[in-house]
Amino acid sequence: MSKHVSTPSAWEEEKPVTLVSPSEVLASSLGDRDLSFCGTWHHSRIPLHLNFNLTPGCSSILISANESSMSVEGQIAAQCKQSGRLDLGQYGLDTEEDSDFCLYYEPLQDQLKLQVKRMNLTLCPPTHSLPLDCCTALAHGSNTAIAEFGIANAAIRGDVIGPHIRKAFEIGSGFRVPCERLCHEGGCGSTQANVSTEDEPELPFTLRLEVKMEDNFEGRTFTSTIREGESPDTATSVHLPSVLRKAVKSNNRVVCAFFKNSSIFQDSHPEVSILEDVVEITVENEVIKDLSEPIKINFSHNAIPKTHLRTCVSWDTRKDPQKVTWLTDGCETVRHRDNQTECRCTHLTYFSILVQLEPKPVRHLLALTVITSLGCAVSVISCIALIVYLCRKRRAKEQSTLIHLRLAASLALLNLLFFLTGVMANVGGPRLCSVVGAALHYALLCSFTWMGIEVFHTFWLVYMVFNPIPKMLIWNLIGFALPIVPILILAFLGDVYGRREVMASENDTDPYLMCWMTNSPTAALAHYFINLTTLAVLVSAGLVMLFLVYREIRTRDEWRQRRVAFLSIWGLSCLFGTTWGLTFLDFGPLSDFILFLSCILISFQGFFLMLRFFLLDSMRKQAGGSALGSSSSGSTRQHMLQNQEKS
Repeated sequence: MSKHVSTPSAWEEEKPVTLVSPSEVLASSLGDRDLSFCGTWHHSRIPLHLNFNLTPGCSSILISANESSMSVEGQIAAQCKQSGRLDLGQYGLDTEEDSDFCLYYEPLQDQLKLQVKRMNLTLCPPTHSLPLDCCTALAHGSNTAIAEFGIANAAIRGDVIGPHIRKAFEIGSGFRVPCERLCHEGGCGSTQANVSTEDEPELPFTLRLEVKMEDNFEGRTFTSTIREGESPDTATSVHLPSVLRKAVKSNNRVVCAFFKNSSIFQDSHPEVSILEDVVEITVENEVIKDLSEPIKINFSHNAIPKTHLRTCVSWDTRKDPQKVTWLTDGCETVRHRDNQTECRCTHLTYFSILVQLEPKPVRHLLALTVITSLGCAVSVISCIALIVYLCRKRRAKEQSTLIHLRLAASLALLNLLFFLTGVMANVGGPRLCSVVGAALHYALLCSFTWMGIEVFHTFWLVYMVFNPIPKMLIWNLIGFALPIVPILILAFLGDVYGRREVMASENDTDPYLMCWMTNSPTAALAHYFINLTTLAVLVSAGLVMLFLVYREIRTRDEWRQRRVAFLSIWGLSCLFGTTWGLTFLDFGPLSDFILFLSCILISFQGFFLMLRFFLLDSMRKQAGGSALGSSSSGSTRQHMLQNQEKS
């Protein structure tokens, strides 16, 4: 309320709430059931705003105005509790000095509307059901003195109070009557039109604007209400383009409703959440889509970290009006700041921002993509070179060499498919992308399996030297046949493999596409229970084996050379896949360093593996076979491990 307007208590003592039976007041209540207060607001040509503060009760309502603001406050509603501040300059009122207005209250709907010129503002939304008590038979109370700015030509239900300009008018002396009896005796009127149907939900909004688009409509911007003490920058704004007038067929009225803190809009997925602000933009009985110029909705919100994805979404109530399903179709997300997001949409419906509760977007996606592509290309060439090298060795038929060959082949296939997956996602169809995604998953599981076989084979050579080693057929069945079982099961379940969007935290409008596992719940379960579980077992076994190897051969003379010790541990790490364990350490202050380090080590694993064999071979040649090539280390286990290092 403006500082120039006194409160009702400045005029007279507050009237107590009168409780009467329907039979005593029903006759007078039926005739004066609804309230309409109209007048002309005389103001200056300066920025104007509306203040309102409405609470449940049945005492009085105060309408006041001065040169820059209008206020509506009081207690006449059954359930409505609304307060806020609204900028009126967006409706063009500050271009004139007089603005006609009407305030309407319908007790059977508990709905309060303010019409200013051709703008309809709903301050209290209609209820879903009939209220228990209705405040009716409201009458004219006290006035303030004549003033330069304020309300002129005031009238209640068409009865003129006076032509003079006054700062405020009080309307009170209402009766509280059971709404069911009032509805039964006098008819429910337009209330029936507000009962929710299965075709379109009725939702509680904080502000509802109805705009009439004339033939010369050039676009308009509207803002929501703001709380007391908040900056005008925190309001949600909507810009309607001029092309909207050309898109409508018969109805030239567009409705814009602002919602806040409504749980009905929340999606059923716990990993995402809708912002507290939701905007509805509709034209009654018309479907507006594919606008040549988008509608712009600017949401102001609490700061959202860059690691949390935010996306503009819309709800198409025509598909399933009773189920909230947020879609990204037809909307573009433009992030201005951490606390401000603009949605550009080419259709009309409900709009909001979907926020990822977990930090899902990838940081530094472009740099990581370049490193991964380069690493995969180098690894493919390195693995092919390693395969040729191992095949030309004298001990090419030994089991250790055969296992190394299959690991190199698996890594070559994995890196080749990963290098091509982005291209396939952009140029191939959905079916081809599903096949490539399944093949990539198979190559990943094959690589994990052969790394595990390397671990187990090394353990067998070191600690089970007197037991016969399983034949190569067993290793082939485990390494190549076993991984295909989960792939076939997931392919049978469906909706697991296909095109996957990877969002960058720096730019969520241009995702990286790849053929991999989709975002479906089934794919997520498969990723956690198959991929991550297998990786966790592999890394744990590899680290244990590295410790056992170190403990077993740390006293060897050649291990006293730091270079030999480092190359041996590092080489076995490439075989065992322990570097993949860095993916579990992507958190904390060193997360970016770990992210890049793991990306380099994993994508270049084929190159490091080739380098390991070439360096060890070079060291053996330099040592003349006496250091790393000698078999007289003093124990059979060491001799077998030495053969493993030689191969």
